[in-house]
Amino acid sequence: MGSRNHWVAVDQNKENVQSFGVYTCDHQLLIDHLRQYGITTVAMESTGSYWQTLFNALQQAGFAVLLVGGSQTKNVQGRKTDVIDCLWIQRLHSLGLLSGCFLLSDTLQELRTYYYHRQHLIEQLATYTRKMQKALRLMNVRLDIAIRDITGKSGLAIIEAILNGNRDPHELASLVDIRMKKTKEEIAQSLQGWWRAEQLFELKAALEFYKLYQKALLECDGVIEKALRRSVKESISTSAEPGQVATRKKTNKNTPAFDVSQIALSYFQTDLFAIPGMGHSTVLCLLTTLGNDIHKFATAKSFASWLRLVPNNKISGGRILSHRTPSGKSPIAIALRQAANSIGNQANHQLSGFFKRIAYKKGRVAAITATARKLAVIIWNMITKMEPYKKAQVIDTAQKAKEAGLRQVQRRLKALDLSQDELIRLFASHSTSAI
Repeated sequence: MGSRNHWVAVDQNKENVQSFGVYTCDHQLLIDHLRQYGITTVAMESTGSYWQTLFNALQQAGFAVLLVGGSQTKNVQGRKTDVIDCLWIQRLHSLGLLSGCFLLSDTLQELRTYYYHRQHLIEQLATYTRKMQKALRLMNVRLDIAIRDITGKSGLAIIEAILNGNRDPHELASLVDIRMKKTKEEIAQSLQGWWRAEQLFELKAALEFYKLYQKALLECDGVIEKALRRSVKESISTSAEPGQVATRKKTNKNTPAFDVSQIALSYFQTDLFAIPGMGHSTVLCLLTTLGNDIHKFATAKSFASWLRLVPNNKISGGRILSHRTPSGKSPIAIALRQAANSIGNQANHQLSGFFKRIAYKKGRVAAITATARKLAVIIWNMITKMEPYKKAQVIDTAQKAKEAGLRQVQRRLKALDLSQDELIRLFASHSTSAI
């Protein structure tokens, strides 16, 4: 698969390898070529986004199409060319040595496209927020210090007043909300700067782009909501249990402009928001990029492995040569890692003990991955079994781990054969250091 050519091999004869273009008419010529040789099944390598249109065309033409990752076809021997690669894929496929990638349904592919576009809009909003902060900072107008979020209601009111020609710091400070923690005098001090024409021009342009992307984000949320509600009606015949209400979570600036919690409850038939640390962005990612296709995974372990949140143990001669976690860019894995990172910052979360235990042994990065894997297992069990979040079970598991740690400490103390005075000094020194 390429950006300009697609190579096709129907057997191991180099003379029969043909190259086709990438236009729609070329796709039809490729299909006719396969039918000429009586081909019924096709294996193709996933390369960028070039495979998608041809994949759909082959499926609609009635072929059994197998999409494989590059890791399965990279061991071709000899000099690497398009023809040799093509012949190698055909040989592996004819021997049954290739396994297909996990592919989403058409509905979820549509939702995933909307979600990726929404993430792009959020990134652009962050970009122009930073540009506004930079323009203000270069004029020594430190609004970012006085106000936590310059794109909030108070921050945008002050920026618009500055662009309208108001330079009085006290008048600008009077525009802030009464709930602001800092006094108006402190805010007025931060608004005294050097007004430069080029920075004001950049500030104005960045603000216009920010408003444009904010409007586009609202439009995208409207499209996603319609698609999700249509998907809910198609996927289930009954609504959620009567009287069942989704858990409410605190919203933030990038929270979707529709009720994600109720849609997720109707779609999954379980309340994912009951999991502490699960926010609107994480649940929206699950709705739009996986949905009920999670039932295609037979076990929670296979689901976590697909997300690349488990070690890839390479064993030879009975020894583990490597156990690195595979790298990947799955949006669900990224969302779960972000949720795990927030759990690590919480003091009273049910998984805080597990996070801190892994972080102490292997570092915070490993703890984030391990906690994300645990979240993936919890989510798989809740969705596939349609069961509620078992808070007591999570707490019981944490308590068992604590008791196992205590038993280990007792064994070590017993092995040291400490006297009573040494034990008293040990606990006394520990209490002093804790204070």
